Amino acid sequence: METGKRSMSITQTGAGRKASVASGAGKDGSADAALAKMGYASELPRNLSMLSVLGLSFAIMAVPFGLSTTMYITLTDGQSVTILWGWVLVSIISLAIAASLAEICAVYPTAGGVYYWSAMLSTREWAPITSWVTGWLTLVGNWTVTLSINFSGGQLILSAITLWNEDFVPNQWQTVLMFWAVMLICMAVNVFGAKYLDLINKICIYWTASSVIIIMITLLTMAPVKRPADFVFTHYDASASGWPSGWAFFVGLLQGAYVLTGYGMVASMCEEVQNPEREVPKAIVLSVAAAGVTGVIYLIPILFVLPDVKLLLDVANGQPIGLLFKTVTGSAAGGFGLLFLILGILFFAGIGALTAASRCTYAFARDGAIPGSGIWKKVSKRYDIPLAALALSTAVDCLLGLIFFGSSAAFNSFTGVATICLSASYGMPILISVIRGRQAVKHSSYSLGRFGYAINIAMVAWICLALVLFCMPVSLPVEATTMNYASVVFAGFAAISLIWYLISGRKNFTGPPVPTDVAPGEEIAVAGLAVTDSRYERNGDVEAKGEKL
Repeated sequence: METGKRSMSITQTGAGRKASVASGAGKDGSADAALAKMGYASELPRNLSMLSVLGLSFAIMAVPFGLSTTMYITLTDGQSVTILWGWVLVSIISLAIAASLAEICAVYPTAGGVYYWSAMLSTREWAPITSWVTGWLTLVGNWTVTLSINFSGGQLILSAITLWNEDFVPNQWQTVLMFWAVMLICMAVNVFGAKYLDLINKICIYWTASSVIIIMITLLTMAPVKRPADFVFTHYDASASGWPSGWAFFVGLLQGAYVLTGYGMVASMCEEVQNPEREVPKAIVLSVAAAGVTGVIYLIPILFVLPDVKLLLDVANGQPIGLLFKTVTGSAAGGFGLLFLILGILFFAGIGALTAASRCTYAFARDGAIPGSGIWKKVSKRYDIPLAALALSTAVDCLLGLIFFGSSAAFNSFTGVATICLSASYGMPILISVIRGRQAVKHSSYSLGRFGYAINIAMVAWICLALVLFCMPVSLPVEATTMNYASVVFAGFAAISLIWYLISGRKNFTGPPVPTDVAPGEEIAVAGLAVTDSRYERNGDVEAKGEKL
C-alpha cells in the first residue's frame, strides 16, 4: 500500500458527519489519518509544537502561583515538613501517574484523552459505561481546575490592595466580580488570540522560570532575618489544624496534589499537535518533572525567610503571599513587584486551563454525552476553535463561582473537587489497563516495561486515598462557612451525569467510535498508522468502508 497516494473516507451515521483524510495532503496527513483510524474527523488546525504543549501543561500547573494561593493549607497542616517534603512526595507520585498516562496516550492520541482511553481499554460490553463515567469526571475536573485557578487569581489580585491598606477586606461581590473579570479576560484571549496560543504557551515557560529566579534572589538578599536550616527541612507543627499530627500531614498534601493535577488535561490538545503520539506523552512527563523541580526551587527560599506563621494565617482574605513579600522586602511597592510576577503566571494558567477545558468539552460533546451536544461540538470556522464549548466552560465556571456567597471556604471546595475528579479520571484508564493485563500498552512507545504493573497498582492505591483526603476540611472544628464542600459539588455533578444517562445515555450512548475489527482492550496500531480495511461503529451504527487502500 502506498501511503502517499492513499485516501480514506469514513461515514459516521450516528453523527451524520463525513470525514475525508488524504495522507498525502501536507504534513498533517499522517496525524489526521491516525485520527481517522480512531473514528474522528480532524477539525482543528495542528499548529502546536511539543514545547507549546509542555508550556500549556506547565501553565495549568502554574507552580509558583498554585503554591502561593494554597499556602494557607500547609501552614495550617504541618508547616515546613508538609510544605517541602509533602511537595516532593506528591511530585514523585504525580510523575509516576504522568508516566502511566503517557504510556496510554502514545497508543490513543485523541482529544478525548482519558475518556477515549477508558473505552478502548475496556471490553466492548463495558466500554460505554466506563467512558461515560470517565468522561464526566474529566469534564468536571477540567471545569473546576479552571474555576479554582481563576477564582484564587481574583482573590490574589484583590489581596494586592491590602499591601497599602491592611484594613481592606473584599466583600463577596467584589471577589465574585473580580473572578468573573479574570474569566472573561481568559476567554477573550482564547477567542481573539487563538492563533497565538503556541507563542503564549512558550512565553509561559520563560516567564515562570524568570519569576522564580527573581523571587528567590530578592527574598534571600533582602530578608532582614533568615530561618535556620533545621526549620526549613525538619520543622513540623500541625497544632493549628485540630487534626491528629500524622493525619494533618496527609490532609496538607492537598496543596501539592492540587498544583500537580492538570498535566493530564493537555491530552485534549492531541488533535492540534503534529505527531501527537510522540510529542504529547513527552510533554506530559517533562512538564511534571519541570514542575517538581520548580516547586523545590521556589519553596526553599520562602521557608528560609518565612515570617511569623500566625501573622500569615490571620490574613483576612486567606492569601498570605502578598503579606509575606511585603514583610520580607520591607515595602508595599517591593511586595507588589514580586506579587506582579505571580499574577502574570495566573493569567497564563487561566488561559491554558480554559483552553484545555474547552477542548475537553468539545471532545465529549461530539460523542453525544452532554445535554445540547449538537451545539457544543461545533467548531467556529472564523476562529478555528470550539467556540461554543469555550463559552459553555466559561459560563459554568462563572455560575459555580456563586457558591462563594454561601461559603467563605468555597475555594477549598473548588480545589478539592478539581483534584478529586481529575485524579479519579486519571485512575480509571490505569485501573482498566491493569485489570485487562496491560495488553493494549505492551508495545507503547512510552512503555513502563517490567515496572508497569507495580507503578500502575501503586498509583491506583494513591488515587483511592486521595479521593478521601481531599474531601477533608483543612482544619477542625468545622462550621458551615468553613466546611470543605468538595464532596457536595462532586455529588451535584454526579447527579447531573446520572440523570442525563437515564434520560438519554443508556438509550443512545455507546461510547466513542471504536474500530469493530478490533475489540476494545486489544492493541490497535493507531499511533503507528497501520490502517486496515476496517469498519467503524459509532453510537450503534455501523458503516462499511469500501475504498481500496
